[in-house]
Amino acid sequence: MAEAAQSRVQTAIKDFINEIDRTKLRGLERSMHLCAADCCTDTTATVEDVHRCVEKCQGPTQRSQQYVQSELERFQEALSRCVLQCQDDVKDKVGPNTSETEIRKYRGEFETCAIACCDKNIAKLPNLMEKLKSAFNSGPI
Repeated sequence: MAEAAQSRVQTAIKDFINEIDRTKLRGLERSMHLCAADCCTDTTATVEDVHRCVEKCQGPTQRSQQYVQSELERFQEALSRCVLQCQDDVKDKVGPNTSETEIRKYRGEFETCAIACCDKNIAKLPNLMEKLKSAFNSGPI
């Protein structure tokens, strides 16, 4: 059951990344490559000038990718904190004299809690997508 929740999270994140790539990042990457190709058309430019021009072209794409990556890291950290809280809650119930029956019950409680964390965080992805798209639409990141 927990494996299914983990799989749902992985699929949701993969779908999220594909969507933001298709709708926002890919266009930036295309522009970056076209810009870099234009840097190479100036036959009077020095090697350093061409490298500076290419680096300037890469800036917006790199900043955008870093922004998406940092938001995804925050998402994953929130999920991890939630699951760790479930783990802490169960650990507090287990003592040296806890019976095997109680341990099984607590394992079930942990699994139920962890699955709820997965579902709760997956439900946050549409809002995160809107936040990212809005940031991209408002101008350079």
